[in-house]
Amino acid sequence: MVVSIGLEGSANKIGVGIVRDGEVLSNPRRTYCAPPGHGFLPRHTAQHHRQHVIDLVAKAIQEANVAVSDIDCVSYTKGPGMGAPLVSTAVVARTLAQLWNKPLMPVNHCIAHIEMGRQVTGADNPTVLYVSGGNTQVISYLNQRYCIFGETLDIAVGNCLDRFARVLKLSNEPCPGYNIEQLAKKGKKFLSLPYSVKGMDVSFSGILSYIEGSAQKLLDSGEYTPEDLCYSLQETVFAMLVEITERAMAHTQSNQVLVVGGVGCNLRLQEMLSLMAEDRGATLCATDDRYCIDNGAMIAHTGALMYQHNMSTPVETSAITQRFRTDAVHIAWRD
Repeated sequence: MVVSIGLEGSANKIGVGIVRDGEVLSNPRRTYCAPPGHGFLPRHTAQHHRQHVIDLVAKAIQEANVAVSDIDCVSYTKGPGMGAPLVSTAVVARTLAQLWNKPLMPVNHCIAHIEMGRQVTGADNPTVLYVSGGNTQVISYLNQRYCIFGETLDIAVGNCLDRFARVLKLSNEPCPGYNIEQLAKKGKKFLSLPYSVKGMDVSFSGILSYIEGSAQKLLDSGEYTPEDLCYSLQETVFAMLVEITERAMAHTQSNQVLVVGGVGCNLRLQEMLSLMAEDRGATLCATDDRYCIDNGAMIAHTGALMYQHNMSTPVETSAITQRFRTDAVHIAWRD
């Protein structure tokens, strides 16, 4: 049995999880929320992580009911992500690894989302739609490598939604995307927005610029409500994502689609993917906010897979990286 502790802190969530042979024993986390109308800055986010990470480590160990001697490895997010938060989390992971004399596992954040999704849902070899505040990718697996079929050419879909939430001065609690989702449910009038699919890739910056520049005028005229604009934006960007995901499924002849990442919690996106999958005779695999949103358990689980294949790193070479491609990782644990 492999017991792994994982530390995740690539963005505004700081989480610590403990996993034993794929079973999540504990998974506490804390979220840094900026004031309405603002995003989270790296220095403030890193400070938040430093304030909470030690308490989260203690809480995770207590909830998991394990001793330090039971833990086989310390896993941490190497990247991608925001520099200062990544550094703050990696420092703690290195310290724990040296204090406890445990091997250190440098985990790719994107791979961790995929592997946690596969573990929780039981998906075998799905086409993956990875959507979050920092990443938007359509992914498939081949020859011990996750291959990127399509991705955003500029900003991530979650960043697009979050930045529009700032325009509307929506609360950042529990998260901007969730608040847009709730408003979108009440929208009745659709505003036609730019639809930018380029082959297998997507672009969201033009859509965001258009709706940012038009929102106040549309609202002041009384022609559209905030709910209408949230509905229109959400439907447009999700339709783009479903289109490129379906194209990847057709190419790989896949009968499963797995949605991971924070935006993957959105029930409307899940509904649209489910309808597309049903039309193709395929199935949708999705998780709830415990595992879609950044968490320590996904780092612990992937670290445990790496541990079983001797993929540890010395402390001296355990630097973080803000840019760490999904297709740059050797997936030694899959055939």
